[in-house]
Amino acid sequence: MDFILFIIIPIILGLWAQGKVSGTYGKYSQVGSRSGITGREAAEYMLRRFGISDVSIKPIKGMLSDHYNPTTKELALSEKNYYGKSQAALGVAAHEAGHAIQHAVGYKALNFRMALVPITSFASQLLPFVLIGGFIFQITGLIQLGIFVYLILTLFQLVTLPVEFDASKRAKVELVNLGILQNDEMVGVNKTLDAAALTYVAAFVASLGNLLYLLMISRD
Repeated sequence: MDFILFIIIPIILGLWAQGKVSGTYGKYSQVGSRSGITGREAAEYMLRRFGISDVSIKPIKGMLSDHYNPTTKELALSEKNYYGKSQAALGVAAHEAGHAIQHAVGYKALNFRMALVPITSFASQLLPFVLIGGFIFQITGLIQLGIFVYLILTLFQLVTLPVEFDASKRAKVELVNLGILQNDEMVGVNKTLDAAALTYVAAFVASLGNLLYLLMISRD
């Protein structure tokens, strides 16, 4: 029962969230904006509004592979969002620009998340040992290692939540303030970004579930 509650249910939630964002994005990537502004232009306008001139914007391959790299100050948009003029494309592009703005203004949650990246990367490299030795064979030492790994990963996912929510909030406000979209065009943006937020919530729940499960079997 514990395995179902802490492992299986979070996996189902994650799959549902991924399906939700894919479906929502697919729908609103077909709904154009009246302004005819591309995702790249929307991101540029947002950065310019905040006086940010040292962030490069580039197209990349992949579906929803969009991200902002604070180390290199590169804002990467998937080609569909870089060149696209849909409500979904503008929402995603503005969201990533929101991360660049967070970086520029010193948003504390983003700074904390960046500080966690090295130890989180190290913890992620230990996952294969944890999954095989801890979950499958329940080797005591690897269970303890798994608790450490998932404690780090859960903290990282927890800190990620306000960072992502804030970036979406900035995107929604600036798209209207800059006149890129009118209020009645924000439906697609809101639904796309809200669906994307569910994936981060699901990732946190999954990581927390793994942590709690390991804590429980460590006491058996």
